[in-house]
Amino acid sequence: MKVESTTNDRRESQRLALCVADSELTCFSVPVKQLKPSPARVARTCCRVAGRRGKATTLILLGSAQAWSQTAPTDSASHGVLTLKPSTSNIWQNGVGEGFEPGIQSTSFETGVGYGVNILGTKEHHDLALAGLSYGYMLGSVEEEGHWYRGHWEFRGELISGAQFSPTSDWLVGLTPHLRYNFMTGTRWIPFVDAGAGVSATSIGPPDLSHYFEFNLQAAIGVRWFIRDNVVLSIEARYLHLSCAGLSSPNLGLNNVNGMVGVSWFF
Repeated sequence: MKVESTTNDRRESQRLALCVADSELTCFSVPVKQLKPSPARVARTCCRVAGRRGKATTLILLGSAQAWSQTAPTDSASHGVLTLKPSTSNIWQNGVGEGFEPGIQSTSFETGVGYGVNILGTKEHHDLALAGLSYGYMLGSVEEEGHWYRGHWEFRGELISGAQFSPTSDWLVGLTPHLRYNFMTGTRWIPFVDAGAGVSATSIGPPDLSHYFEFNLQAAIGVRWFIRDNVVLSIEARYLHLSCAGLSSPNLGLNNVNGMVGVSWFF
C-alpha cells in the first residue's frame, strides 16, 4: 500500500491515500485541499469513489501527518479540541497558606529525643526517645480574619511510643487527642501551637511514677513547611508530662522537653 504524491502544484503536492478494502484492496488518492475543513469530508469523498467502484466496506485513512497539519484549520474552537490534564487536589481554601479547605485530612509520622527536667517535684531526669503516628482533621474555616493570628483549628489523634534510655531502660506508649491551631501566613510556612491530654502505659516506676497506668499532658510549638500541597515537613518543641493524678503512689511525675521532626501527607 503506497502513498501517492505529485509535485506539479505546490498546493497539491501533499496528497492522502484512501483505501477501500473488501475481498480485494483498491487504492486511490485525493488532494489534501479537497479534504478541508474536516475529516468528515474525507469519509464522504471516499464513499463516493468507493460507490462508483462497487467497493464499500472498510475505510482506512493513510498519509502524511505533516500534510494534514499544514493544511487543516488550527482554530481549536472550530474543532472543539478536548485537552486532558492530570487531576490535582487542592487543600487550600483561598490560595497557598490562606486557609485549609474544611475537612482536609492528614497522616503524620514524627520522631525525636527528649531531655528530662526536674520540675514540679520530679526527682530524676527521664531522658526519652519517642516516635508518634497521628491523624489530623481540619475543622471549619479560617478564624480571626483580618488579624495577624488568623488561623485554622485542627483535631489530631496521636499514638505515641518510645523508650526511656536514662536513668534506666524502660518502655512507654500512649494515646492522645490534640487540638492544634495553625497560623495562616499566606506562605508555605505554617507555624502552630498544640495541646493534648491522653492516657499512657509505661514500665517507668519509682521514685517518680507508680508503673503502668499514667495520664499524659502535652504542649507543643512548631512550624510546618509545605514542600508540596500534600507533603509537609515539620519541626517542633514539645513538653511531655506523665502522672497518675493521685490514683496510686508515688505520683511525683515525669517531665520531659523534646524536639521532634516529622513528615505529613495531606488529602
